[in-house]
Amino acid sequence: MKHYLEKLIEGNSLLEHEMEEAVRGIFTQETTDSEIASFLTGLKSKGETAEEVSGLVKAIRKHALHFTKKIPNVLDNCGTGGDGSKSFNISTTSAFVIAGAGITVAKHGNRSVSSKTGSADVLEALGVSLDFTPEATEEILEQNGIAFLFAPHVHPKLKQIMKVRRDLKIPTIFNLIGPLTNPVQLDYQLLGIYRRDMLDKFAHVLSNLSRKRAIVINGAGGMDEASLAGENEMVLVSEGEIKRMKLHPEEVNLSLYDNSKIMGGDARDNAEILLQVLQGKKGPHRDTVLLNAGLGIYTAGKAESILQGVGIAAESIDSGRARAKLENLISVSNQNKKVVG
Repeated sequence: MKHYLEKLIEGNSLLEHEMEEAVRGIFTQETTDSEIASFLTGLKSKGETAEEVSGLVKAIRKHALHFTKKIPNVLDNCGTGGDGSKSFNISTTSAFVIAGAGITVAKHGNRSVSSKTGSADVLEALGVSLDFTPEATEEILEQNGIAFLFAPHVHPKLKQIMKVRRDLKIPTIFNLIGPLTNPVQLDYQLLGIYRRDMLDKFAHVLSNLSRKRAIVINGAGGMDEASLAGENEMVLVSEGEIKRMKLHPEEVNLSLYDNSKIMGGDARDNAEILLQVLQGKKGPHRDTVLLNAGLGIYTAGKAESILQGVGIAAESIDSGRARAKLENLISVSNQNKKVVG
């Protein structure tokens, strides 16, 4: 660790394999809290490279709970948080819509970051268990087409780093990489990020992680989701090629809404919003989900355009298939509680 700290202090970047080795050292618990703090602040001060982020993510995934099955064509749609929007749980609601369109979704998430409630909080309020083994998660993915992976559960070795992060009280690279650390082998990813200046960097990281196809998006108003408030900036990664794109909601026949129209509340409030969207209630919540789910459907290659993806998303809701995905997940969770109990 000392060698890598010296490199960072001198303003030099680490190679991907060096980053992996440094993080492996942290996981051995031979590294002190002060060394971890110095490492994170050194990276932040220098500015993290795509290679460093890739190395960090690969090391974290290697130390996560082990998922053995390679389930084909799996997508995750998750934002980094940190945008301060206090929105309802957009990506969680969208995940059920994407799954209802026939795409397998391994939804990786945590408790609250920028919203009042995180994906884990709202799913708990709906009756979904957060505590499944990798084997059970894989079975749910195959049978239901959507499962939730609770980050602290699938990344048990991150506890020491999380303690240091709390003590530092400043944003570090860990505020951005959560969506990249999903331990399931993903083919597709829709990644929302609150920092527009990191779009290209994270597109290169997703390419390094061998995603077949992915989109990194920064929404209008700095949201870590696609927003109806105006023009969204995004980068498409497809078979290793990287392309900058812009998206305005009116291009996909959706109305403009200010971001204040999609603010959420506590876990119960956001659970109710999610249910209302899946039950077909019209308005800015639904349209925001249609935009984000449409992007996910397009990312997974189920639609030839984002406009078509939005149409497929609407059909997923209106047919009841999206709601059925949630109901099945709740049912499986209740069965799991009975077995465990």
